[in-house]
Amino acid sequence: MLSTRVVSFSPDDPLSGLEVGDAPEPTTPDGWTTVDVRAASLNHHDLWSLRGVGLRAEQLPMVLGTDAAGVTADGREVVVHAVVGGPDGRGVPADEPRTLLSERYPGTLAERVAVPAWNVVDKPAGLSWVEAACVPTAYLTAYRMLFRSGAAQPGQRVLVQGAGGGVAVAAVQLGAAAGLEVVVTGRDAGKRERALALGAAQAVEPGARVGRVDVVLETVGKATWEHSVRSVRPGGRIVVAGLTSGDPEPASLTKVFFQEISIVGATMGTRDELAQVLAFLARTGVRPVVDSTFPLARAADALARLHAGAHVGKIVLEV
Repeated sequence: MLSTRVVSFSPDDPLSGLEVGDAPEPTTPDGWTTVDVRAASLNHHDLWSLRGVGLRAEQLPMVLGTDAAGVTADGREVVVHAVVGGPDGRGVPADEPRTLLSERYPGTLAERVAVPAWNVVDKPAGLSWVEAACVPTAYLTAYRMLFRSGAAQPGQRVLVQGAGGGVAVAAVQLGAAAGLEVVVTGRDAGKRERALALGAAQAVEPGARVGRVDVVLETVGKATWEHSVRSVRPGGRIVVAGLTSGDPEPASLTKVFFQEISIVGATMGTRDELAQVLAFLARTGVRPVVDSTFPLARAADALARLHAGAHVGKIVLEV
């Protein structure tokens, strides 16, 4: 089958370790199912894998990808939940730590992927294959950050750092649809305008004064951390799901304890939360923002676009 694999690591030139070509068919243990992939979206996790983060050399070659939508052998149209194992998992030993597809098990950037049967959720009829494939990482993470980890309520103010990333775009859409006042930061004027068009109440340059907010969604890290701490109200929450610019230095812990700010981590979400966010999209009419689509055979071009950082929304491979 055709697949996209990491065959070597390069921290400085991650795309140099990419191979698009033939790979063995997935094996399907008891309790697992094989999904014929119709669409699979890209995430920064794929670039980190190409850099060697979360993988060891002896695991190579490894099929990349965490997100997919497709059809099971019995004809179900499904969305794949990327988290395998852990306390909410099925289909693997109970003591096996939580992992993501493409870390211990082959990922979704292929014609077929094997996953625990527990890890598939019915695709709403109103979502296309491309739209559904955008949900399992970016939209699920944004949903969890806003409504579980962040406990945001209608009418509250939420600051989203970074206007162009997949999680940030998803948070703007989901937050606005849920009645939140969403404020977004972004270096690029075009991306700020796009955020406003998607429902943000305010879009400003990084570091600009925004007034106090109830919740901050932080995926940038070092470049925005001080602004996040300065912008959240006393007793508010900062939800962290990524550090694309590195660990913050300093951490501003004096402000954190004096103002009793809660810092909460979030990674993806549960299978049940994936079903919830899919239902949210189906019922509200909100649809994932798709930057571009590529055929699976052009996965290298798609990953190059992700690496360049010029995209707004999700980059999707169609199979």
